[in-house]
Amino acid sequence: MTIAPLQLTRLYALPEGFLDTSARDLHRVLPGPTLIHLPGRRTPELFVSVLLHGNEDVGLVAIQQVLKAHAGRELPRALSILIGNVTAAQEGVRRLDGQPDYNRVWPGTVQHEGTPECAVMTEVHDIMVQRGLFASIDIHNNTGLNPHYGVVNRLDPATLHLAMLMSRTVVWFKGPPGSQTGAFSPLCPSVTVECGKPGVPANEAAAARFIEACLHLSEFPTHEVREQDLDLYHTLALVKVAPEVNFGFGDPHRAVNFDPQLDHKNFVELQAGASFGQTRHAQPLQALDEANEDVAASMFDTADGELRLKRPAMPAMLTLDARVVRQDCLCYLMERVPFERVRQAAKA
Repeated sequence: MTIAPLQLTRLYALPEGFLDTSARDLHRVLPGPTLIHLPGRRTPELFVSVLLHGNEDVGLVAIQQVLKAHAGRELPRALSILIGNVTAAQEGVRRLDGQPDYNRVWPGTVQHEGTPECAVMTEVHDIMVQRGLFASIDIHNNTGLNPHYGVVNRLDPATLHLAMLMSRTVVWFKGPPGSQTGAFSPLCPSVTVECGKPGVPANEAAAARFIEACLHLSEFPTHEVREQDLDLYHTLALVKVAPEVNFGFGDPHRAVNFDPQLDHKNFVELQAGASFGQTRHAQPLQALDEANEDVAASMFDTADGELRLKRPAMPAMLTLDARVVRQDCLCYLMERVPFERVRQAAKA
């Protein structure tokens, strides 16, 4: 595949065929990253990003469903849509080899500063700041078994109310530098929503309902969320397999043999001693906390060749896709947040 020099395309109407084009065929309609502005009754605008990862098409399908439902009618609120990694979507992969992750190149990135992808997302960010923002939502799929949930960087009432339009399950996470939600959180209520595996109609319908609810919201409630309405978790660490470690799932010939049903542990509150698989490495994992410090020694134990949790934690985004593990991570580890933290944040 020949990849043209990267630049942002900006449109003020839907291109012909957009509503009926799959993610894999979207390159026939759009030349690359594209920002589409659509008018609506209310302003400022709702900003929605989709396909930042090319194999996660739930956001595209949901946007198509919402816009078809409003065909011939004015939208309840002005809407700006970013369609991200069109070239990776053509191949059905998270990102192409040699590309940075499109959800790590937004303002605030360190690793990818100065790349063409960072320049494009900085341009998108600047445009949306100038136009004004009601809220920002970034829509993703998972490759493992996960419930629907939202990820937030802040605990103010507006942000939590936004996340809870998708699910009562919310993850509070500073996030890796350069994420879309991290870039927009200082400006408006912002959330990443994780919508289960791709290709599942129920997940696409849930994402469409979420977008529809955001479009119809006239303002955000100012009252605190109620403890009984929210399951809130905080990310302890981003877990990666060390680059030099050979691994597999249910493959005893690998140096690390993860449980072939490892993703069944997602959003299960595990106790110390829970097994992730077998290992011939003293410490095959890296566990990066929010200060980017490796805390794997306090999170995992490898006694007697068994890879076990060293402390209670709840995994999210465990995947059995080895390419995703290499390009992103094995999982996140989380803990439940006492509701008093939410009350303190609301008062701050």
